[in-house]
Amino acid sequence: MATETGSPQREPTPSGLPALPQKRALEDDHSPAVSSPLNPEVKPAPRVQIQMPEEGQGPIPREKRAKKDSLKKRESKGTAGSVADNNPRATPDRKVQKEFAPGEIAPLRYKLARPKPSDFDQPRGPVFTAHHEVHDPERRTIEFLETSEHVYNKKNFHYTHCIADPAFPSMFYYRQTEPEPYGAHMSFEDTASHIFFDRSGTHVTSNKGFRMARANVAVREGRWYWECKVTQGILKNRGEGDPESHGHVRVGWARREASLDAPVGFDAYSYGIRDVAGQKVHMSRPKDFFPAGEDLREGDVIGIEIQLPSERLHRKVVQGQYNPAVDLADEDNEPGPEAPNIVRDRIPIRFKAHIYFERIDYHTTKELDDLMNPSPMGSSGAAGSSAQPNPHHTHPALRTLPNSHIKVYKNGVLMGTPFTDLLAFLPPASKMVQQPAGRDVLDDGSLGYYPAVSIFRGGAVELNFGPSFWYPPPGLGDGEKQGGEDVEMVDATAPPQPEPQAEPQLQLGGASHKLRPVSDRYSEQIVEDIVYDVIDEVSFWMEDGRKVVDRSGKDDKAGEAPGMVPGGREEIKELVQDD
Repeated sequence: MATETGSPQREPTPSGLPALPQKRALEDDHSPAVSSPLNPEVKPAPRVQIQMPEEGQGPIPREKRAKKDSLKKRESKGTAGSVADNNPRATPDRKVQKEFAPGEIAPLRYKLARPKPSDFDQPRGPVFTAHHEVHDPERRTIEFLETSEHVYNKKNFHYTHCIADPAFPSMFYYRQTEPEPYGAHMSFEDTASHIFFDRSGTHVTSNKGFRMARANVAVREGRWYWECKVTQGILKNRGEGDPESHGHVRVGWARREASLDAPVGFDAYSYGIRDVAGQKVHMSRPKDFFPAGEDLREGDVIGIEIQLPSERLHRKVVQGQYNPAVDLADEDNEPGPEAPNIVRDRIPIRFKAHIYFERIDYHTTKELDDLMNPSPMGSSGAAGSSAQPNPHHTHPALRTLPNSHIKVYKNGVLMGTPFTDLLAFLPPASKMVQQPAGRDVLDDGSLGYYPAVSIFRGGAVELNFGPSFWYPPPGLGDGEKQGGEDVEMVDATAPPQPEPQAEPQLQLGGASHKLRPVSDRYSEQIVEDIVYDVIDEVSFWMEDGRKVVDRSGKDDKAGEAPGMVPGGREEIKELVQDD
């Protein structure tokens, strides 16, 4: 039966707040009375006035949002800073590392136990074991030896010999030193495995694929020259039944970041010359250089010269302060009092019968990796940029050095200049790995261009760093008396003749513009190491209140010195490396 009662009517939705009573009205700018780590002091937020649409009006138009690009896209355009400045909601820039003024950072100090009596003994070189013999084109017998009982530079670490010295108590008695053989030679530590040397370190060979060895000296400014003779390689006079070659070689210059398990010229950190067709190689791109039909064969001597600007101009380039109109003219003037700020973070370690300084080495950069392997979306943005390496490039690693080049000679004949505008190597163009901000761009004195050779399956070379060369280039040692020259006899009764005035020489980085043998650089490098050790010792002594504080003994009241790495006293660690 149907009822006459109508359907229930819908009640209007309440427009106000519910009628439930509230204990306290909550304000928009409410903040806790007492701040805490979880509730820091909060500034009262401004009240936002909400404008309600009037009756009959449509919805309020939405505010147009500014379009923002991703960080990689902004970096590729080179406008990362401008976007962030104009749009506060844009993707934030990566953290910019703090730039420290020269002298602001000091070397790290470590708490170590007192040296052992054996640490004061003179360092020893590697152990040599006979491996094989070869005969060079002059029918000389060369004995190649396998080196052992020494450390290799690898896994981002660089090693140099050290010795305990009672004259350096503030440095925990350790300073840098050199073992025999003395003089410029190929480094036994700064080389790849399966490379064999003679006892002097000037003959190099390998029975494996391409691998590289660097010398124990680096050049940072000036003009330098060294020679390399091919003792085993492409045959010069090939007879019937003879192989085409006894191996292959490449020679050139390489930086610290260059891979030792690859040939010279493999990456952007080295420049090399191939024996095959005399091609020049950089970033694994061989290009014709020697005339057609020319090779580097057994018995040939290749001379390599490098020219670098002064460190003063070099630092201006990497710091973005280079002005060619002014700085190139200043190269002719005497150098000023400015000196490089060398900071060496190193710690003594033991390896079998040796003791070394261990320090973090320099590593490859994304910019140069992208330059070698260009891609549309380079990780650093450098590959997508049309700007080639130049002194004013936005990336320091892609800046080049003005007036820098490499010249090549073959058997005393200048073949040409295969490479010009060499890449800069001083920080921030080079960076260390696994270092906090600010310490990854330090100069530890090991940066520069090193003489380097690569050998392939039996190839062998002999190195000559001077001062007596097989084919001395023009201008080598001008103005100096060479040994063995005849002495001019004069009449003692004759009136003295005025000495001829020496012509002024163009100055290049404080050293004369003349060409010098790499052997001279070895002596300079030893002096630099001694000076840096003395500076570090005096600096630590001043930090300790101008007195010698026994921090390695049993005096626990000595405390920790400024700049010392926190931690207890530890015995020097023992390093283990696979053979």
